[in-house]
Amino acid sequence: MKFFIDTAVLDEIQEAYDMGVLDGVTTNPSLMKKVGVKDFHGHIAKICEIVPGPVSAEVTATDYQGILDEGREVAQIADNVVVKVPLILDGIKAIKTFTEEGIDTNCTLCFSSTQALVAAKAGATYISPFIGRLDDISSNGMDLIRQIVQIYDTYGYETEVLAASIRHPMHVVESAMAGADVGTMPLDVIKKLIDHPLTDAGLAKFLSDWEALQGAEEPANGQVHREA
Repeated sequence: MKFFIDTAVLDEIQEAYDMGVLDGVTTNPSLMKKVGVKDFHGHIAKICEIVPGPVSAEVTATDYQGILDEGREVAQIADNVVVKVPLILDGIKAIKTFTEEGIDTNCTLCFSSTQALVAAKAGATYISPFIGRLDDISSNGMDLIRQIVQIYDTYGYETEVLAASIRHPMHVVESAMAGADVGTMPLDVIKKLIDHPLTDAGLAKFLSDWEALQGAEEPANGQVHREA
């Protein structure tokens, strides 16, 4: 499964990329607002300079022609930009046109398998089911991932399933087990994938034993003497 980071913070993107596990980036207007971005195009260009993989940049227009105009402009920022389009009627129409023009798209705000099926038929490059937001309203977000993966596999759709709104490591594990192609998540979730108390305890024991070994006296006969 590919790892995308869901942020607009350049330092976080750089840190995740330096780890060697980052395949791409997803952004949205809310994430841009958090960092106070004024120059949207310039900020996306900076992200694309850090990460050679797909960088999803979301349009804010909600009408067909507006989505096309904005998306075409965004796509010119860099070769690795993916135009992020909301899963609405005019968005689906725009995705079909973008596909015909060779522009990659990420169909976002997906909350049902029927929506995902329509997006795939329109030719979306990625579909973004929001599993955490479904969990928030007492629905099972992982069920949606499994449904979409099964439908796409059954009919051979090339649209990649991008598990979004990931909140914790188990979302990542379950998405991977369900067959999601991509998981996008905040930096703190990426870091949590590495953490384990037994790793910490084991490392502490190894280092403690190594320090004790270095402090041991070695008599002339080659036998190591350890103090009680």
